[in-house]
Amino acid sequence: MFALFRTTLPAFCLVLILPCSAQAAADETPQAAENTSPVSVQRQPLAERSQEDAQALERQVPQAEQQMLQAGSDNFLALWKPANTSEPEGALIILAGAGETADWPKTVGPLRRKFPDAGWHSLSLSLPDLLADSPQARAETAPAPSQPVAKGQSAPAKDTPDDANASVEKATTAESEASEIAAQPEAPGINDKADAERIFARLDAAVAYAQQHNARSIVLLGNGSGAYWAARYLSERQAAQVQKLVMVTAQTPAQAEQSLDALTPSLKVPTADFFYTNQPQARRAAEQRLQASKRLKDHNYRQVGLTAMPGNSAAEQEQLFRRVRGWLSPEKLD
Repeated sequence: MFALFRTTLPAFCLVLILPCSAQAAADETPQAAENTSPVSVQRQPLAERSQEDAQALERQVPQAEQQMLQAGSDNFLALWKPANTSEPEGALIILAGAGETADWPKTVGPLRRKFPDAGWHSLSLSLPDLLADSPQARAETAPAPSQPVAKGQSAPAKDTPDDANASVEKATTAESEASEIAAQPEAPGINDKADAERIFARLDAAVAYAQQHNARSIVLLGNGSGAYWAARYLSERQAAQVQKLVMVTAQTPAQAEQSLDALTPSLKVPTADFFYTNQPQARRAAEQRLQASKRLKDHNYRQVGLTAMPGNSAAEQEQLFRRVRGWLSPEKLD
């Protein structure tokens, strides 16, 4: 009998202790939850799209054509092809548009490869990512975990003031106003000057590199939104080293501080505006630029209409090359 008591006593005590321990743990859970602070998660900034594009070009373009140039504190990839002649006419610096690379298959790549055979050095580069579009590191706050209700306890009652409906209405109105403010588009010019400085630094580096190769004449060619930044560069920097500007399918960025209508007519260098006449939107924008130029007595602006050739990219690019070359060197066009 005594032996049986010694055997069952520990089991009986264990049965009594386990419920007490579980109850104590449940009682401590709400207090632990109250002391839990929001979790801050820091995301690392992503690489710029233009940097990823440059890395892809490094694998695709011959090493001899790759040039790393310095623009302020940034390094960027440019593609260089020397003229295939002992007496080059000059250097053509090609600025790609937004979303394009320094070897973009339309306009940028074909022109940079064709002009060396026409006696011109070619140097092509891309735009950096605009600050308004670049990924930023951001902290997100995770909500604190909800407080569980201990067994045997009722959920805490919420204090409901007499003016609860009014408070909810005020909070809803404030949230709605905040959402409307956040949804408003960013005012033009907020990041415009910072973007301009980064782009101008790249163009400064490109011009300096072309000068190192004794280019007698430097021509700046911008494609798409690259035409806007090229025109603005010449307007604000007054770069005496650049003798001419070529714009191809020019576009004004949505957040631009100035429009091309205001920029191009007042430029001090001869400017050729190439556009496709059978594209209605491009034709209307070109008409506005032409009308703006006519309001000035003395201007160096000229428009050149092209014909888009859907399904025949090679012929379309050859047409563009010949027309640009003809404007730059009319006496040598065969």
